[in-house]
Amino acid sequence: MNVGIVCYASVGGSGILATELAKSLADRGHEVHLLSADPPFRLGEYQPGLCFHRVNTPAYPLFREPQYLISLATRIVQVAREFKLDIVHAHYAVPHATAAYLAKQIMLASSDVQRVPRIITTLHGTDITLVGSDRSYSETVAFSIAQSDGVTAVSESLKADTYRTLAVERDITVIPNFLDCKVHRRVYNPALRARYCPPGCEKLVMHVSNFRPVKRARAVVEVFARIAEQVPSRLLLVGDGPDLGDALDTARRLGVHGRVEALGEQDQVLALLSIADLFLLPSEQESFGLAALEAMACEVPVIASRVGGLHEVVEHGVTGFLHVPEDLAGMGESGIRLLRDPEMHRSFAAEGRAAVKDRFCADLVVPMYEQFYEQLVGERTAER
Repeated sequence: MNVGIVCYASVGGSGILATELAKSLADRGHEVHLLSADPPFRLGEYQPGLCFHRVNTPAYPLFREPQYLISLATRIVQVAREFKLDIVHAHYAVPHATAAYLAKQIMLASSDVQRVPRIITTLHGTDITLVGSDRSYSETVAFSIAQSDGVTAVSESLKADTYRTLAVERDITVIPNFLDCKVHRRVYNPALRARYCPPGCEKLVMHVSNFRPVKRARAVVEVFARIAEQVPSRLLLVGDGPDLGDALDTARRLGVHGRVEALGEQDQVLALLSIADLFLLPSEQESFGLAALEAMACEVPVIASRVGGLHEVVEHGVTGFLHVPEDLAGMGESGIRLLRDPEMHRSFAAEGRAAVKDRFCADLVVPMYEQFYEQLVGERTAER
């Protein structure tokens, strides 16, 4: 099958999932064409069956803003025609679902309507709960979703949020995020651990994100400060974004700055997760929680907010602990319990890894997308 995948290149769950799906589909024999403004984060080295197409957006003095939507729609049309795409899979509703709809209308108006691909939109989270709910965008987003040939969401929570937030009545299929479980696993590296957890440091706590406000970076440090009062430990902040400076200022204010290290954006986080003892994710909202899933795959228990789809990933009292976002004291106490009880920690680590293997491995989830594609392509064939 010839598949076009549209995504953002920047760090974030939607781009990571789209890129991993593209790579997995190529591994399974499909021809995959990835469209974005830049090579996506984690695209990696050349892979047979996978081709990247850059979306160039020229700047004209007449336009107040770069016209990415128009240039993306045009690029979709070009790639779809050149490579006879069966599917165009738009990840993140804004503006990708709209661009895919516009591209489809352009192709339907052409003389060769037999080669118009089916349009799938995958909803990831803030494209619905934050951007899509803005009145400046909401009607266009709802229309673009409704006009897609198929729609998926990464969690039951996000599916419910979409129905509640937008005037959408169409079917939405839940297909969760996934990991390559052969790659996402704990790999012991004592030398790396010793670098970040020198003598006097017993435990390593970690947070990975793009440090946007929704991730509550200040809360990460506040929870860690409570843990550090009871357990000699250090905090690694992995990633970059607008709130990283605020997190470091909070560490100074709370007197734990010497125990906090910011590592910036990292293309590969598995080596770092493999040396961690605890993962913090006190987000304001998470429609799935891919970072938590990656931590669990590396046998790292998770302390997180009970919001959105996180309860579909982290099982409270089994693979981690979930608290209401305001309960930073409770998060700290749960972290201390886990780090002080080796038997509990081993159990949570093992259960987390087992949960990922049972439900979220690529060889379980990617076939769900393939089946979804085949169903929609079959419907197009029946319509002719």
